[in-house]
Amino acid sequence: MSPVRFVRLALTSCVALFLVVTSGAFVRLTGSGLGCDNWPRCGDKPYPERDFHAFVEFGNRIVAVVGLVLTLVTWLAARKTAGLSRTGRLASLALFLVVVAQIPLGAVTIALDLHPLAVMAHFLLGLTALGLAVLVALEALTLSDGRAEPIGPRWLRQLTVWAGVPLCMALVTTGAVATASGPHPGADDEVERLGLAVADAVYVHVRVAAAFGIGVLVVGWFLFRLRQRHPGMFDLWGALLVILIAQAILGEVQYRSALPWGLVLVHVALAAAIWAATVALAYALWRPPARFARQ
Repeated sequence: MSPVRFVRLALTSCVALFLVVTSGAFVRLTGSGLGCDNWPRCGDKPYPERDFHAFVEFGNRIVAVVGLVLTLVTWLAARKTAGLSRTGRLASLALFLVVVAQIPLGAVTIALDLHPLAVMAHFLLGLTALGLAVLVALEALTLSDGRAEPIGPRWLRQLTVWAGVPLCMALVTTGAVATASGPHPGADDEVERLGLAVADAVYVHVRVAAAFGIGVLVVGWFLFRLRQRHPGMFDLWGALLVILIAQAILGEVQYRSALPWGLVLVHVALAAAIWAATVALAYALWRPPARFARQ
């Protein structure tokens, strides 16, 4: 496969896995988590009955299957794409395996009647897949454009990887805990809850968000100083900052509005975008495609 076509395939996988995460959130927030009470069938049929919740749950499964097929094709294409780095090939394999792991985890989640820990694991594994898809896409861009030298001081790159990425994962995890403690259990039936007060979960989540925001500003200060040499990286950081600000505003609005499901859905989508941008920024500091770091 040509480098340009592989870039398109990798980016398509990113979009598909982003949609898997957001459609999964849509399932929970509309109370459709048990719309199909078994897996892979929907009740006693292979397709849903004329029921809104069943269609929503089954639709999420269809989106997930599309994502699975795309990651399989991406992995097979990575094996046949000349010049792709070993990192890119391994990341594409890991991506496919993580997406495959979502299948039994999804079945277990339904079998456990949407136990909140299983639902959160399902969500976080979806974000892991999205992060791996971002790595594959960056390696594909490197194959197409070439690679520039690492950006910024080594300690900054290490801090971004070993502190920034885990802190972002803590951010989305505490957000998932807050959602699990809120008014959206995932189904109309009685679903086991975490037993945490929403206010307490949000209290922790907000403070993790503040710590992450400070870290983003620190990285941005260095990239601002390097913006003439690396305008693409500064633009990537700017996109992350804009999404983060929008997310903070939306988070405050949704909390004060008693967590309407539509706003929560957008909040989850922005969280996935923040995660993807953070992974991209941390990885590109070490292995930047030439278009991100003109020198």
